[in-house]
Amino acid sequence: MSFIKKLNSTHIDILKEVGNIGAGHAATSLSKLLDKKVDMKVPSVKVVSFNEVMDLVGGSENVVASVFLRVEGDAPGSMFFILSLEQASRFIRHLTNDPSFSMEQTPYSELAISALQELGNILTGSYLSSFSDFTKLNLYPSVPAISVDMIGAIISFGLIELSTVSDYAIVIDTTLIEEDQPISESVKGHFFFLPDPDSFSIIFKALGVTDHD
Repeated sequence: MSFIKKLNSTHIDILKEVGNIGAGHAATSLSKLLDKKVDMKVPSVKVVSFNEVMDLVGGSENVVASVFLRVEGDAPGSMFFILSLEQASRFIRHLTNDPSFSMEQTPYSELAISALQELGNILTGSYLSSFSDFTKLNLYPSVPAISVDMIGAIISFGLIELSTVSDYAIVIDTTLIEEDQPISESVKGHFFFLPDPDSFSIIFKALGVTDHD
């Protein structure tokens, strides 16, 4: 994938702008859901190797909460929204008004799983819509699946769905801040888009990067 080497700060800025637009849409939806103002930030966007994906979330054996879905359409791939158990617990406590909830304690209530799935629906839907609008590619999501497992197992499952191995991922870091909450209470997660091998060139061609120029 020689076009990966052609990426520069301008292309990364474009990806960050896509992320910020998606975050804005997600913040509006979450504000309605929580009935309070929610702000979302995208502190960084990067294109990383598969191994770096594992490192970003604490290593392959780190247990996390994940929303996984397949992206279909012009540029198929796998999409994940990943939260630490602490961050997932914090969001669910906010949404369910259950101050005692913890992802460390199983089994989880249906309400807690629904809350996490709704967060995943809103975030992945907002980002994918923004991505589709910006690139003019027709992209649409499958029904999201919730998983709490080691990150290596979660992402490997996604790649098994592809029946192949993806070399790179687009990573959009996300910070969710509720009104009247201290920064220390913000919810931080990672949004990963792992395009199928043939999809990467389609996406970056739509962003003005080709494998030949």
